[in-house]
This record gives sequence, structure tokens and C-alpha cells, in this order.
Amino acid sequence: MSMGARLQPSEHSDLPWRINDFVGDFELIDAWALPASGTREEFADLCEIIALLDPGDDRGSAASRKLSAVRAWLGGRMGWDAREVVNQLPIPGCTESSLSDRLPPDLAATGGRTSEHSNFRAVFEVDDEAAFEVSNSLVHAILHLGWAHQPGGTFRAQMGVYVKHRGPVGTLYMTAIAPFRHRVIYPALLRRIGAAWATRTTLSMRTSQANSSETRT
Repeated sequence: MSMGARLQPSEHSDLPWRINDFVGDFELIDAWALPASGTREEFADLCEIIALLDPGDDRGSAASRKLSAVRAWLGGRMGWDAREVVNQLPIPGCTESSLSDRLPPDLAATGGRTSEHSNFRAVFEVDDEAAFEVSNSLVHAILHLGWAHQPGGTFRAQMGVYVKHRGPVGTLYMTAIAPFRHRVIYPALLRRIGAAWATRTTLSMRTSQANSSETRT
């Protein structure tokens, strides 16, 4: 399977992720193989790339930028993303307001990297998976990153998006934007992740080579 391909939900949910213990009442609506692979230790680099991505600053895709701008405008006009709403409401049908409230102590203690450019906040991060969440007046969504073990001892990145709709408006909204997610938003996101991963790898190799040269001299 090539990196950057859309996955069947079961190709993500059937793997032994710890996230599976806490999202039984969520729907896995999207799953993708990401253009990143490497050693177990390099998963932390992927988490950092995701945390640093600015959804509204996609210089490689005008369509993605426009859709992000339209979504931000609608969110402001409709109150979907009001300060008193974002990441404040309970998970639909529950009393807890964060997936963090469901975690056992060992996962809760891991923290994670909260996005600097979006409303996504960290839930947990371990050596082969991480979760971020965001909620508003439409949905409560979980972005899950997994570092799937491959033959030969390498790892490949996967992403799953879990959602609970906040009423019929949330359901209608997610249905309406599905074509844009699959044809514009996710492909643009994967290109950015791939470019960031390649740049990271190139810089890492150059640094390693420079350090090796200094050591020899």
C-alpha cells in the first residue's frame, strides 16, 4: 500500500491502538495512510509536524486556503466556534468534556503537543500513537495518529478521524463537507505532511553528516 492513500476504516481501527479503548461511542469517518515512515523514535517528529501545521496557511493549495477561509467565516457568523463553545461543551451524550477524562493514569500523564495554529488540543502521546481533539457546536472530533509496524522493522504513519455529531445540524454539516474533505482538504494536508517530512529528513541527514565531519576533523 502506498503512503498517502485513503484507507478503509477497518484498516485503521483493527490495529491494536490504545485509542480503541476510549472511542467506542465515536464514528471513524476517515482513515488515511500518511506520507511518513521511519524508526520508532521518529514518530515524535510526526507529532511535532502535525502540531505546527497551520490549516489556514496552505501555500500549495489555493482551494484548501479558500475552503479554510470559508469555514472560518461561517464559524464566526454562525457561532460554531465561539470562545465559550470551543472545547467547552460535553462530549455528545456524555458528561465529560474531553477524551482526556476517559484515560487511565499512564496515558493521562503523557500530555502531548497542542496545536499552535488551530483549536485542536492534545489528548495523549506515546511512542506509537497520539490523539488530538477539538469540539464546537457541531461535533466533537478526535484526530488520531498511529505509527503502524511494518515488515522489516520500520513504521508507517496512519491517521484516523473519529467524530460524534452534536445533533442533526452536526450530522448534516459533516455529510455536506465530505466531498471537500476527501477531494481537497485531506489531499492538500497529506502533501504538506509529506513535504514537511521530507524536509525534516533532509535536514536531519545534513546535520548528521556535518557532525560526522566535525568529529573526523
